Amino acid sequence: MQDLGRLDGPVLVFGGPYSNLQATEAVLKEAKVRGISGRNLICTGDVVAYCGQPAETVAAVRDSGAVVVAGNCELQLASGAADCGCGFEEGTVCDLLSAGWYGFAAQQVDDAARGWMAALPEIVCFELAGQRVAVIHGGVTDVARFLWSTSPEAAFAEEIAALKDKVGPVDVVLAGHCGIPFERQIGTVRWINAGVIGMPPHDGRQSTRFAIFDGQALKICGLAYDAGQAFAIMQEAALTQGYHEGLVSGYWPSEDVLPEDLRVPLYERLSPSRASG
Repeated sequence: MQDLGRLDGPVLVFGGPYSNLQATEAVLKEAKVRGISGRNLICTGDVVAYCGQPAETVAAVRDSGAVVVAGNCELQLASGAADCGCGFEEGTVCDLLSAGWYGFAAQQVDDAARGWMAALPEIVCFELAGQRVAVIHGGVTDVARFLWSTSPEAAFAEEIAALKDKVGPVDVVLAGHCGIPFERQIGTVRWINAGVIGMPPHDGRQSTRFAIFDGQALKICGLAYDAGQAFAIMQEAALTQGYHEGLVSGYWPSEDVLPEDLRVPLYERLSPSRASG
């Protein structure tokens, strides 16, 4: 666990760069424009995943000075594991697709980057505007646990209890992993997922998401970046299992990781009203 102490001013929170260098550079530009840097720039993990520039994305995040919590991808790459540990059920489309991008990432990431990943904390805490905030990736009981906006309250309560056992009382949890931003109030604890910057939130638009949080007000922001360039780089790297198309279509290549109530029917995906942007 890493304790940052008291932070002043808003924090910019982003998850899942996913080896998408173009999106990473865009969010770092947003931070610079807003005058946010150092400990107030927070990443919820999975710096490396689906896209075509894992080494370059790691370098950009490291150079930014952002505070990063370890995602399952960092933990797996650091340990030399054979798969991403994303929590996909064996045999699902997401599980099968992960073999392609994870193998590519494992080849591209060097020992120095793996050493950096191995040293990342799994929990970061700080105080902001009188609130005690904890940052995690997916869950505390399981770093790759998927918690969605529609997940049962009991699932959140279990993770909050496990978190309190490790770090004491918290008022706010900043989390990542699931890829879709949301906010839930669980008893006295505010659970915030900032979404990810490396892949659209399955909404038919190319823009991804990050969050600005000042301890009270939360703003989920759209991130515009050059998705076409990220797509082309994935093609050049032969990362054409489906995630490359997700960058430009705004839809994930498979919905089997999603709960039923967050899936988008095919007729809606094909609707002309769902324009990219």
